[in-house]
This record gives sequence, structure tokens and C-alpha cells, in this order.
Amino acid sequence: MAFESLPLQLTPLPGAVPAWRGEAAAADLPDVCQAVKDQGGRLAALWGTDEHDRGEGCALHLALAKPEGMLWLRCALPADDLRYPDLSPIFYPAQRMQRAARDLLGIDAEAKDRRPWLRHAAWQEGDYPLRRDAAADNVFEPGGAEYAFVSVSGDGVHEIPVGPVHAGTIEPGHFRFSIVGEKVLRLEEHLGYTHKGVDKRFQGMALAEGAQLAGRVSGDSTVAYAWAYCMAAESIAGIVPPARALLLRALLLERERIANHLGDLGYLGNDGGLAFGLAQFMRLKEDALRLNAKLFGHRYLMDCIVPGGVACDLATAGAAAIGAECDVLEREVRLLKDIYDDHPGLQDRFLTCGRLTASTASKLGVIGLAGRASSQAWDLRAQAQPAPYDALEVRMRTHKNGDVAARAILRFEEIFESLRLVRSILGRIAPGEIRAALPAIPAGRIGLGWVEGWRGETVLALESGADGAIRSCHAHDPSWQNWPALAFAVINNIVPDFPLINKSFNLSYSGCDL
Repeated sequence: MAFESLPLQLTPLPGAVPAWRGEAAAADLPDVCQAVKDQGGRLAALWGTDEHDRGEGCALHLALAKPEGMLWLRCALPADDLRYPDLSPIFYPAQRMQRAARDLLGIDAEAKDRRPWLRHAAWQEGDYPLRRDAAADNVFEPGGAEYAFVSVSGDGVHEIPVGPVHAGTIEPGHFRFSIVGEKVLRLEEHLGYTHKGVDKRFQGMALAEGAQLAGRVSGDSTVAYAWAYCMAAESIAGIVPPARALLLRALLLERERIANHLGDLGYLGNDGGLAFGLAQFMRLKEDALRLNAKLFGHRYLMDCIVPGGVACDLATAGAAAIGAECDVLEREVRLLKDIYDDHPGLQDRFLTCGRLTASTASKLGVIGLAGRASSQAWDLRAQAQPAPYDALEVRMRTHKNGDVAARAILRFEEIFESLRLVRSILGRIAPGEIRAALPAIPAGRIGLGWVEGWRGETVLALESGADGAIRSCHAHDPSWQNWPALAFAVINNIVPDFPLINKSFNLSYSGCDL
């Protein structure tokens, strides 16, 4: 057992990935978290739930991850004392998650940073939208103080505010730069502008319907979120999808990864002054999205993954079309990689720009592609290995330089690995059912989903309520861990390089703002 040395009573959770459930008192949380960290583990997610319908107060939940599996740790907080120790000195990513939980539920980590994270003066102190007695259609009057950005002073220091509204169609986020000349001394981020109450919306939905909402938490990661949701739902239901359905899910996930990496490589070329790269990679991405629509009914593969399996099958002709596309992508992406590698202007912009050292990445808990570019060897497909990845022998790629160049190279390598996986999947798919029936779901069951999306791991925790409805559901994006890393990566770089560094991470606003 991955967490057997902890002083906890652990219960194994059924499902596609190794997972356990444990209970801990608030006072014991620092010791448990430190023990997990000492064993090479990290914080995958932190959130809260309202337990007043059970005659309790609230509960704090932690998802603690190791390569061998995940621990879902629950801490009950009585209604008259919703405090718990600050966990951010142990796990740096806890800071913003704790602040969000305080805004939503009133549970208090007693941390130094007590600024609101999600409220944005949209609801008052003392209003907690995730409480069960809070109406989902509440309209709050604006109020409250402006966000207290940390000021930096000194000779020649000045600030540049950027956002929250940006040029183009990207999502909103506020970036406050403290600079001398063009050199960045400090970047402070303020997100939460896309907060849309997803956790509240899940409550009361039928378990079979939740995958649709999960797939819309962050639209460029719809496959990862939908699969994580369905993994949790299938754990609750005690069912295993057919082998053909699992292979089709992996096929969809790798296609999502390929499409996003293609787009990012195009934008990186454009931000580095090579518009040719944008044109070519977006052409390849568009072809992939059109094939998605033709074969699976949606460019971004929404609603293809459902509890019990998949909603769409793949005909022989469709498999042949994907195989032919793999050949085209392999050839053209390799040619474009040679162009990127040999372009002196692009390499001058990429190399040493936005460097995140392995030591800093480890301290910040950076995961996913951004982590692997800074020597953080985390990839669930190669470690926890949910089916069918346990049979596909995923070759995890890492780099040590942690700069824009490393994050670009890693995208190329992951495209080639995904193409190899797609070919392997096509060769393994055998005739069979694509969906198992979802039985009646008893109340009070829990399930955990854990999927390596293209940005990193997506975590989803689910609990069933009465009549097969959802009692609570929390979806977690890897961008929660990785947004703070961007603020470190830009230090000592020049302001004009920020768009390039930002794009090399390409983090989600929507996914981390619920």
C-alpha cells in the first residue's frame, strides 16, 4: 500500500487507479502532510464541503498523491470551529486552494494571506455560496475593498497592470508586474474572474448526467475531465467499462493532447517572431479537429465519454483515417521541429527564457508538462497507469533546463509519443461493447477520478446522494499547481518576453476557477 506507514485507518477505494480513503483530525493534518511529503508525495488537490445536512459543520478534503496511488484524506470541522492549520508551509500549492475554500465555505486555514481569492467583491464577507443553504441563483450586490496587491518599492521601481480583460478572446486574469526598466522584479497574479459555481451546479444532478458538466469545466481538456468524472462514477457504481471503450477513451485523450500541443507550438512560434510556425501548426491542428468532428461528432470531443464507457464508436474506415493522419502528422511535425531547432532567432528567444529550475519546480509542486520540463517526473500514464495505459508502456519524457525551449521540445516529444500510442491503440482495438449499464446508485458512496490530461493531472472527487443524484463533486485542474510557477519563471526576464513565457505554460483560467 502506498500510504501504509501513515498513522491512519485507510480504506481502499475501488476504481481504475490505486486509491485509499482516510480520516484525520485537524490538529494532525500537518504531521500527516509532512509524512507524505517526506515519502516523495505531494498535494494534488484541496477543497471543502458543507456537511450541515448530516448534522455536522464542514469538511476539508485533501488529495495526496504518490506515484503508486492517491490518498483522499477527509477532516471533519465542527460548525462552531471551522479552523484548521495552514498547510502551505508544507505544500506550497495549498495557498490559493485554502483561500478559495475560505471564500466558498468559510473554513479557515489561519494562514497569513487572508485576502479573498474568488469573491472579487461579488459577494460579501460572511456569504458562502457553497453552503447548502445558499441559493444557487443568489444575486450579490458589489462591495468590499479592492484587491490588495503586494506593492514593491525602490529606486526606479514601477508597476504595470495587465488585465483582467485581455486583447483577443482569451479568458480574464490580472497580472501586476513590478519592474525596473524592462526587467521583471515581481509578478503577482489574481485569478478567479471566471468563477462559475461548478461545484454547486453539480449538486443534485443525476450521476449519469454529470459527465456533460465535467467536460465543460475547461473546454480544451474536455476528455480529461469527462474521463476523470466517469472514473469516479464507475468506482461508485462498481462497474468496469468494456475493453474497447477504455481503448477508445485513451485514443480520445491522446488526440486531445496532440491537438493542444500543435496549437501551443504554433503560438510559441508566433510569439517568438516566426508567424510561419503559427500558420503551419494551426493548419495541422485544424485538420485534426475536423477529423474529430467527422468521426466523433464534436471538434473538441465533448460528450464522447460517458459513465460506463463511450457514446461513440469507431468504424474501420475511421480507424484507417486516424492512422493516415498519424503518418501525415509524424512527417510534418518532424519537419517543423527541424525548422524550429535550426531557426537562430527563435532559439535566441527560447533558450534560457522563463527558466524554472528543478529545485524551484519541486518546491512549488509543479506538475504536468511544465513540471516534466523542469525534471519533475510525474505522468500518471506511466506511473499509476489506469487501463488501458497499463498495457501501452508509456515513455515519459522529461527535461532539466526548465525554460521556454524545454517546454517547446517536450511538446514535440509528447506529440510523437502520443502518435505512437494512437497507433498502438488502433492495433489493439477488438470488436466488442462500448458501454456498460449504470446500475442504481446507493447514497453515500464515494469515487475518485485521476487522469493525466495534456496540461497535467486532472483530479475529480465524487459522492453520491439520495436517488442516485450527486451529493458533492469537486473537479481540480493542474493549473492550480502551475500558475504560481509562472510568477517565478518571469523573474529577471524582460516584460516583452512575458507573452512567450506565459504561452509556454499555457495554463487554464477556467479550470482553476471552478
